[in-house]
Amino acid sequence: MIDNLKQIFSFLDGCNNARDIVKVLEEVFPLDAIYIYDPTTASLRDFSKSWMYIKSKELSNIFEKLNKNNRYIAEDKKAYFALFNNNHVIGMLEFSEKLHDKLLEFLNLSSFCISLKIENIILSERMQKNIDFHDSMKNIAKIIETQYETSYIVPIIGEMIDKFVSDHLVYIFLQNELVWPGACKDEKIYELIKCLNNKSEYILTPDKKIGLFPMISEGKLLGCIVTRSTENVLSDKEIEYLEQLTNQAATTINRANVYAEILKHATLDALTGFYNRRQLEERLKQEVSSAKRQKRNLCAIMIDIDFFKNVNDTYGHAAGDLVLKTTAQVIKSQLRDYDIAGRYGGEEFLILLPYTALQEAKIVAERLRKAVEQKKINISKILPDKKEINVTISLGIYEYQQQDYEKTLIKNADKALYIAKKTGRNKAAVIESNM
Repeated sequence: MIDNLKQIFSFLDGCNNARDIVKVLEEVFPLDAIYIYDPTTASLRDFSKSWMYIKSKELSNIFEKLNKNNRYIAEDKKAYFALFNNNHVIGMLEFSEKLHDKLLEFLNLSSFCISLKIENIILSERMQKNIDFHDSMKNIAKIIETQYETSYIVPIIGEMIDKFVSDHLVYIFLQNELVWPGACKDEKIYELIKCLNNKSEYILTPDKKIGLFPMISEGKLLGCIVTRSTENVLSDKEIEYLEQLTNQAATTINRANVYAEILKHATLDALTGFYNRRQLEERLKQEVSSAKRQKRNLCAIMIDIDFFKNVNDTYGHAAGDLVLKTTAQVIKSQLRDYDIAGRYGGEEFLILLPYTALQEAKIVAERLRKAVEQKKINISKILPDKKEINVTISLGIYEYQQQDYEKTLIKNADKALYIAKKTGRNKAAVIESNM
């Protein structure tokens, strides 16, 4: 039990977040909640519950009654005490019962320290948000270095932006079509989007609960980022964040579009160094045609990195890219010069083994599986507190039959891969005939 001012000051000094402060104050008072006035949204927020917006008119009325001469209000079974900074009421403490004189005196003496600690934590959180914002700006710019598919880029951008307006829903539209997340049922948003052009600035609804931020790059309107809330308004700081993040997103998406056009005519995947999907399909046609004509063996191995989504979710997309790149290098090191390796999509690879019968393909697949399983992937440059991680792969093997087409070869290798994943992963499975 905290029974003197020195103790409460000492304990408050060690608090790093709202939960810590509540825990300390609950040792002394029958505390229910801490409400802080947010001037940017002109609303009360529950500081003890991650800044939850408080809609109660009753609480707002009580807050308005508090002042220097009226610091304590007791109503029914609740009681409220004002928190001050420079003679201004910045918030209030809510108690589950009226305070007796001794506790009230104790609170009068300790309230300045409580107010100061709360404001320091709020300031620290805002500073951290600024740091996170600049990190996100850099990360969005870096995405394009290794990724050029908007279907990959857009969700990452959406998740980054969502961090800064967590009490709003975030939508990303490209060419007036929703691309992230999966659904938006607010017709007002679709009507507002029609008003945008390549010279538009951001649009706010009169209640500031919906904001549209156009993505414009090189004089072209690419789409827009939309925020929507039924309760919270956008603050000036959030609008500033969104403007800058939207501008960076527009640049990134535009560069991705240009890069994608260039890569359509290239042969290699930028991240792995394997053939890209387009070139892989060309090589597949050639190999199947040659195997059919010469009546020679040809095997396909479809490979998937196990639980790759968990890698991205746990360590971040930069670590995910490193895993893709390293896995590709390991696979390449185990293949012959005339074997063909391509990135089929995402974390999937396709290996074509010309002049190779099924039994030999099984040996190759097992060699690939073991090599990847044994590889330690150093991610310390991305996450200094984590040195190495391991991943495994699942493999599906199929041998070409004379009646097969390119699609048949891929389809059956993919079926075999599905069997490997369904029966435990980190293994190779085989389909020995056209199923």
